[in-house]
Amino acid sequence: MTRCAWAMGSELMITYHDTEWGRPSHDDAYLFELLLLEGAQAGLSWSTVLNKRENYRRALDGFDFTRIARYDQEKLDELMAEPGIVRNRLKVASTVKNARAFLAARDEWGSFDAYLWKWVDGSPVVNRRRPGAALPASTELSDRVSKDLKRRGFTFTGTTIVYSYLQAVGVVDDHVKGCPAIG
Repeated sequence: MTRCAWAMGSELMITYHDTEWGRPSHDDAYLFELLLLEGAQAGLSWSTVLNKRENYRRALDGFDFTRIARYDQEKLDELMAEPGIVRNRLKVASTVKNARAFLAARDEWGSFDAYLWKWVDGSPVVNRRRPGAALPASTELSDRVSKDLKRRGFTFTGTTIVYSYLQAVGVVDDHVKGCPAIG
């Protein structure tokens, strides 16, 4: 069996790959957490952000989107002083913008899950590439979702980030053929 090559960097990456990545999620709390983490990754490696995940969890009130949507400038300044997260002013500010946009999408659709999964009629897009084959950085689906998220006020949701997000939460399943994580 061949595990997806990108996951082989550390035990933490392997565990994330084997237990989370590509598994369909319908939990709004998890969908929000991964949306923030994927945005934090922009320009960095996933392992960098994954290694900071618990620091983010502590700093962002357990990724509670309702609380984050109410953060004020004092809280943003506090986050900018937090050494355990990526302290990029735009990325930190995006947590609040994205929490507010997330809540608005939930209000409109009943849940973020309903909004997200409507893009694929509720069924994951399953790709089974051969081991060693390159994964695309974006697709037509990620282009459409990205455009709509931006229209709704989300930030750090470019098509590459969105494709990575769709993979992470299982809307797109890009595990390679023979990967032990697929069952």
